Amino acid sequence: MKIYFKIIKITQEILLATSILTLMLLPYLTVFYPSIITGNSINILFSISHFFLVFVMLIRPLADIFRTNKWIRPLVILRKGAGVISASIIVSFILGKLMVDPIGYIQNVGTLQYWSMQNLAALAHLADISAIILLITSNNFSRNLLGTTWNTIQKLSYVYFYFSALYVILTFGSISLVIAIILVTTLTLIAFIKNRTLLLKFKTV
Repeated sequence: MKIYFKIIKITQEILLATSILTLMLLPYLTVFYPSIITGNSINILFSISHFFLVFVMLIRPLADIFRTNKWIRPLVILRKGAGVISASIIVSFILGKLMVDPIGYIQNVGTLQYWSMQNLAALAHLADISAIILLITSNNFSRNLLGTTWNTIQKLSYVYFYFSALYVILTFGSISLVIAIILVTTLTLIAFIKNRTLLLKFKTV
């Protein structure tokens, strides 16, 4: 198990380091080297973002359901790294837009058209804002500063996951994300019921 925890720790460090590099390089590449960040590259990056996001949403309920499994519970540690790298990809594209036209982008955010359901824009933008907030608060400083409010803010991960997944499903017909939504929803409900049952048993003891 010591080796297993060591691997998890190293993986966490790699994920966090990759997130920082992504935030440093990807906005620059999207603005100055658009030929590199083509439509295919963008699709791959979004797929990577969703992969890590699905991991974040699945591992907590799995750990709660299989509490005695010594291999699943430690993976919860990786939720931070996986969540940060997922959000960093999304935020990098937003930073790229801000680099090109910061005033225009900010003004656009304040328009009704930006938040309309035409082309499902509102779903995508709500997911984007959730990703920004989650990325900003995914650190020990924010956790200590916000206290109990931090846990509430982290629940925006559900907004980030469901809205981004629904946008991709309804726009591109992604079957993999349909399966992901079903899995996450089912496992989350099972974990909730199990945790609730355990809590009631504890109170009656």
